[in-house]
Amino acid sequence: MRLLGVNIPDNKRIETSLTYIYGIGLPSSRRILGSSKISPDKRVKDLNPDEINRIKTFVEKNFRIEGELRQVIRRNIQRLKELQTYRGARHVKHLPTRGQRTKTNSRTVRGNVRKTAGSGKRKVELK
Repeated sequence: MRLLGVNIPDNKRIETSLTYIYGIGLPSSRRILGSSKISPDKRVKDLNPDEINRIKTFVEKNFRIEGELRQVIRRNIQRLKELQTYRGARHVKHLPTRGQRTKTNSRTVRGNVRKTAGSGKRKVELK
């Protein structure tokens, strides 16, 4: 099923399926369903068009999702870079921005490039 431009799984509970939309987590999903008066235990395939419409209108009014949210985040990061803040500089250098150590454990941000020195010996080719 397609909801707000995203394919969401039919056989899962609606509470979980809404989290497939970028910008909606489990707490947001529960809030959406509570205000739309829809049971979180219902499966997506069991929703009727009225319930789908209630979810859609509530999300469009109260949340930034998908492309719009990604643009906002990108603009915020760009602003930090232009102001040359510490966090902006960390983004430019592709390093962790939230105070994590970098001597070890920053593989996700830096990429899985291991720069280790070898023994210094070159292997001799066999004749």
